[in-house]
Amino acid sequence: MDSEEKRKKLRRIEIRTRKLSNQVFAGSYHSAFKGRGISFSEVREYQYGDDIRMIDWNVTARNRKPFVKVFEEERELTVMLLIDVSQSSFFGTKTEFKNHIIAEISGVLAFSAITNNDKVGVLFFSDVVEKFIPPKKGKSHIMRIISEIYDFHPKQTGTNIAEALKYFNNVVKKKCIAFLLSDFMDTGFKDALNISARKHDLIGLHIYDERESKLTDAGLVQMRDAESGQEFWVDTSDKKLREAYAKHFEENRKAAREIFGKSGAQLESIHTEDNYVISLMNMFKRRAGKR
Repeated sequence: MDSEEKRKKLRRIEIRTRKLSNQVFAGSYHSAFKGRGISFSEVREYQYGDDIRMIDWNVTARNRKPFVKVFEEERELTVMLLIDVSQSSFFGTKTEFKNHIIAEISGVLAFSAITNNDKVGVLFFSDVVEKFIPPKKGKSHIMRIISEIYDFHPKQTGTNIAEALKYFNNVVKKKCIAFLLSDFMDTGFKDALNISARKHDLIGLHIYDERESKLTDAGLVQMRDAESGQEFWVDTSDKKLREAYAKHFEENRKAAREIFGKSGAQLESIHTEDNYVISLMNMFKRRAGKR
């Protein structure tokens, strides 16, 4: 792909993700995430219904009528996108590959953050940390991130969520909002997740394909593990095997939910055929309702 074709592609991606962000997430994103704190803004004349605890007695005495202090939320936040680029994400059996959904969600979240004047950074990981882009503001920075998200080619094939979280914990010192986008085909990340959840506002987005949750009866099928490269034959006509396959997926998903829940973090599961806009909107609304 030459530079002109890439520029046009990037422009199409920008238009689509920005449109989704502006139309759907403008208010929801803002209300779902808290700022760093409350700062003094101004004083104004007392109005019926104002909290009397906010009365500024010095200004009131000088003006011989009540005035109240007005505070506002410090909105500037830092958003980190932790993106799984292992080979298992390059899989799909319907209309979209998992990595395409991950890329589009990441783009929408990035534009939502920049619209709210927040900093955005990205960490790409497989079984190693592939690349880290420090959080910054600005359209040029966002466009670089979007370009990287859609065109990134990992060097390794496996998945190591613990390694990604450890790196993240070391390089991002201040509290931020972190989205961990993965199919979570990994184990052993509980301790690293607990540390991340204590330091940051952590949200896991579990992206999965239908064929990862259940097998169809298609007879004898040759399969290949995308991360290890191992090939094997599977008799999908075996009902017990199909049931065990579905049970294994549900047990893994339940285990991930428990790990996230106990750590204080959130986990949202999104099927590649789902309308992820609705899933994220519902998640934002639930968060806003708890504030």
